[in-house]
Amino acid sequence: MMATRASSSFDSPVARHGSRFEAQRDKLTTYFDSTARKAWIDLTSDAKVSGIRATVRAGRDAMREVLLGWLPHDLRRMRVLDAGCGTGALSVLAARRGAEVVGVDVAGGLVAIARERCPSFLGHGRIQWRVGDMLDPAHGRFDHVVAMDSLIHYRPEDIVATLVSLAERCDGSIVFTHAPSTPMLRAMHTMGMLFPRSDRAPAIVPVRDADLIARIEAALPGWHVGRTQRIGTGFYISNALELVRDQA
Repeated sequence: MMATRASSSFDSPVARHGSRFEAQRDKLTTYFDSTARKAWIDLTSDAKVSGIRATVRAGRDAMREVLLGWLPHDLRRMRVLDAGCGTGALSVLAARRGAEVVGVDVAGGLVAIARERCPSFLGHGRIQWRVGDMLDPAHGRFDHVVAMDSLIHYRPEDIVATLVSLAERCDGSIVFTHAPSTPMLRAMHTMGMLFPRSDRAPAIVPVRDADLIARIEAALPGWHVGRTQRIGTGFYISNALELVRDQA
């Protein structure tokens, strides 16, 4: 970052967030479209996986149920953004409850799998699969936004800036997950920094719950934090938060 240009828009907090967010997003795109593609195809299917990955699969299944359980049961006439849809399981479940879904992910290879797995009985157009940035305003407005494990690689300030951007186009609720700051995750994060840069997966960033909530409340007037729930199964640890727009 060019410290000598403190007055320029490039060095504003918004610009710094954009630069960091885009850099991390590009790393995730490369990782999930190359190194991790096969592993995630197996993890999100019925394929046999290792014991460690089985605990991750079980945790993700449980978290998906939590987030969907926080949305209205009847989603007819509602638009839902699945921000970071991966191979599409959550998008399909929301569409089966009547929602019009936009499933977007930066990893084109995972979105291709989502398209292949999408049940034909849902009909044409119930789910729009898109490769790209979850923050693209071209996706339109939504009644609800779900971001399951798609913000766990970002620092608290970037998570909040992302939520602010999503809130501008959401009329109901945003449900998302972050990596909680537990001793295990902090140790894993530290150990990951010891590997050569070329061998690292994009780091999960542990975030303290109270700090994140305080940042959200300061940045999002007109919204309040609703339910929270942590899922911990073996090597899967994730914390869910519900943000609800205040009704006028």
